[in-house]
Amino acid sequence: MQLKHTPRKRFGQNFLHDQNVIASIIRLIAPVADDQFIEIGPGQGALTLPLLEHVNRLDVVEIDRDLVAWWKTKAIANLYLHESDALKTDFCNLRADQQKPARLVGNLPYNISTPLLFHLLEFRDCITDMHFMLQKEVVDRITALPGNKTYGRLSVMMQYYCQAEKLLTVRPGSFNPPPKVDSAIVRLVPCQHTQFDVNEKTLALVVSQAFSQRRKTLRNALKSLLDSEQIAQLEIDPGCRAETLPLEAFVKLANQVDSQAAEQGSLRN
Repeated sequence: MQLKHTPRKRFGQNFLHDQNVIASIIRLIAPVADDQFIEIGPGQGALTLPLLEHVNRLDVVEIDRDLVAWWKTKAIANLYLHESDALKTDFCNLRADQQKPARLVGNLPYNISTPLLFHLLEFRDCITDMHFMLQKEVVDRITALPGNKTYGRLSVMMQYYCQAEKLLTVRPGSFNPPPKVDSAIVRLVPCQHTQFDVNEKTLALVVSQAFSQRRKTLRNALKSLLDSEQIAQLEIDPGCRAETLPLEAFVKLANQVDSQAAEQGSLRN
């Protein structure tokens, strides 16, 4: 049965068809037969079918009912189809072997890529690695270093949780329909035991507030959390901007916020 499917904008569908790019992605992923793979958005099978040639089992998450119906007609023995919204899926429970971590792959919908990445981080303890096709601009932001104009909230938080590496740039002509931007493959390896001792909620708050208005200095961006003196105590210039700070500096700021909160709490008591 051939699939006659019109890509849907609401699902951010741009189907990969370039066989050279597909072969390169499979080489980069380097699948092994007993790896526990989960693919987000199998679409028309550009990555799915080559992966199935290498692994004993492949679980796929698809939201499009027409594509789900088409995959069901294929009746592939080692393909396990889950009709589900990836933004609402528990990827730890999706594993066939609960004792084994999963490897995630996918050509992610560009319109939900950032919230989906943060959703996936909730399941990092049961994930070995992730290989995703994303908008190149997003991959550049994920992998950016301090001082780069693309360095921001996404850079800091993704690099706190993962080792991130840009692997391959993919041009629009490799897709149907061609997107208006370049794409890229990123490898994300969750840090199972982070080197930092920090309250992650406080870190997320500090990073979000620091980058809320990029042109603001730290003293202005963080004034509801810390004053200039408290920032300077950490050997961080209150007059600098968030885009210049490494991850370690944000960890120090978050710990300072919690320390001040604890001190104020003890004074009230």
